Amino acid sequence: MRAVPAPKVWVTGLTVGATAVVVALAVQADKGAKPTAGPPGASATASATATPKATESARPTRVPDGSGTGRRIVYSLGQKRVWLVDASEATRRTFTVWPGTVAPDPGSYQVGTRTEATTGSDGVEIEHVVYFAAKSGVNVAFSNAVDGSSPPPPEAGARTGGVRMKTGDGSALWAFATAGTTVTVVE
Repeated sequence: MRAVPAPKVWVTGLTVGATAVVVALAVQADKGAKPTAGPPGASATASATATPKATESARPTRVPDGSGTGRRIVYSLGQKRVWLVDASEATRRTFTVWPGTVAPDPGSYQVGTRTEATTGSDGVEIEHVVYFAAKSGVNVAFSNAVDGSSPPPPEAGARTGGVRMKTGDGSALWAFATAGTTVTVVE
């Protein structure tokens, strides 16, 4: 008479086999190109160009040409994006922002005053305020809302110079943007 394996042995064997297949597929998938989100309506693409050192809170993108060299903050008005670039030209972090209604002119600026926390011109409690420019009597500064919210739509005719970002991005910019740090604004 032949011994029949117990049902537990079959279940254990199948579970181990299935787990091995899933792990093998996960390892194989992790080695491939990673998909990135594009603009609305665009087809999905794969990109393996992201620098592992950079922290990305949105789709990967490279520092704009003509944004200078060396350690700096790059702010693109058109992309509504900021890059924190170290002295070796490596992007340490890049993220999207919500600009105010008053934008600085393209050019090179320096971080001036820094304020740990205050109330924004829209009445929202903000922190990590990094001033770097002024235009038409309006100070332009990076900041984030203390509660992590996006800024409310500005009132009609409001002139705001706050460039808001998510809380984690605000903390990273605050740590990076010491007084005198270059801020390059590009179209």
